[in-house]
Amino acid sequence: MTALQNETASSPAITEGAAAALSVGIAAFAAGYAERGIGSAAMGAIAEDEDLFVNGLVLTVLPETLVILALVVVFAA
Repeated sequence: MTALQNETASSPAITEGAAAALSVGIAAFAAGYAERGIGSAAMGAIAEDEDLFVNGLVLTVLPETLVILALVVVFAA
């Protein structure tokens, strides 16, 4: 006795636009989560030594590149 499988075309669970929005949203959430700790540590370091302003600024902005790269990937595809 053999069981036959129905061969039907299946569609993805979500559309391409929804997948793109989800990927950018997750990247933005991850960047915000990363900036939470980095920002507070940078402000503490700047409060002790004002010469660390540029380093703190660069480290705070760095996670935002995740969102920019996610947007580049979404619009390039």
